[in-house]
Amino acid sequence: MIVQYRAKDINLNDANKAHIEAAVEKFKKYSLDLTRVMCNVMAQKDGVSVEFEIHVAHAAPIVITENDKDLDAAIDIAIDRASKALRRLHDKMKDHKASSIKELDVVDA
Repeated sequence: MIVQYRAKDINLNDANKAHIEAAVEKFKKYSLDLTRVMCNVMAQKDGVSVEFEIHVAHAAPIVITENDKDLDAAIDIAIDRASKALRRLHDKMKDHKASSIKELDVVDA
């Protein structure tokens, strides 16, 4: 998996980079084939914009954008939203192969 950072008009310190890397490591728990995670941090007029672009094999990329006045808050909210999207994708892929109600056997009591 490739992890890329891009900061525009703002400097990311080591603590912010470590926080993002820890979150990306948590994304692996969903057992999805993540090919690339791109994190774009941009300064805006009214604060900071954080964008996660997560590429999953055999699925459409997941793009999460969050705007906030505080950089750490924007990163945390974006990580929570990305985790939620990955969890839903994992559940969808897992339940896709589940048996249907028609295939269940009827048990007489």
